[in-house]
Amino acid sequence: MQSLTFNNNDKMPILGLGTWKSEPGEVGKAVQEAIRIGYRHIDCAAIYGNEAEIGKALEEVMQAGLVTRDELWITSKLWNNAHAREEVPIALKKTLADLRLEYLDLYLIHWPVATRPDVIFPRKADDFFSLAEMPLNETWAGMEDCIESGLVKHIGVSNCSIKKIEELSSAKIRPEVNQIELHPYLQQDEMLSYCNVNNIYLTAYSPLGSLDRPDVMKGANEPSLIENPVVGKIAQAHSCSAAQVLLRWAIERGTSVIPKSTNPGRLAENLEVANLKLDNQEMAELAKLEMGFRYVNGEFWTMAGSPYTLTELWS
Repeated sequence: MQSLTFNNNDKMPILGLGTWKSEPGEVGKAVQEAIRIGYRHIDCAAIYGNEAEIGKALEEVMQAGLVTRDELWITSKLWNNAHAREEVPIALKKTLADLRLEYLDLYLIHWPVATRPDVIFPRKADDFFSLAEMPLNETWAGMEDCIESGLVKHIGVSNCSIKKIEELSSAKIRPEVNQIELHPYLQQDEMLSYCNVNNIYLTAYSPLGSLDRPDVMKGANEPSLIENPVVGKIAQAHSCSAAQVLLRWAIERGTSVIPKSTNPGRLAENLEVANLKLDNQEMAELAKLEMGFRYVNGEFWTMAGSPYTLTELWS
């Protein structure tokens, strides 16, 4: 499996295992099976609520000699209620304790949205800080502090527009990764071009359409990526699955991709995209599927009185 190389020559495997929505009692086994068959990139987040189980699994596979720490790429994310500069290292240390690690390879600001320290999921307008009250530059300074103290090797953002990245004007260390929703229905070509010019890697989440996300995040009559006839035709031509086509599409564009699965068969199937190749015509056909459709549209941050709007969020 190919990797993406950073300026210091650290390498992030282009295919990783996502752990959002992986159930307790299943995620640890999935991580161990993934590592056993060759995965070396595991994507985590504090808000997923499963880092302690993942940490136990990581410790066990390393103790068993299946893998060493320096062979793994572990990512996690800072949640919205720890955006104050002094809170960022505290949150990261909690993640490291849960994951049973001494450092992360990559730490991301999960959303450009800030909530009060005692608020996990906001329910009313007063639960938020606006970005005027809690600027991203302050949060980013906390991320840089974590680099300087050796808690993490690389830092980046998630769900950030070009405008949000540009607002990090005081950065001493520029973001190295932006993790965003990416798939043929939401191709984000402008963002891809911007990141290529500015030495920022993109990581694609929800690459298969996130069919198993919470019902509250779903809309009526959503378009299906997996059942798209163009994707199906290309899959048939390669004797592979629609999911494999969608994952390979992401890799062909130079973006890392983090499909979630706890099914051993699908874990292996996803890894096999290393042997798949889409030609220019197939990529062109997939390019025509663009419709600007978000499965994770951020509406949950835009309740009445919230300082955040969809227009402001996605700029």
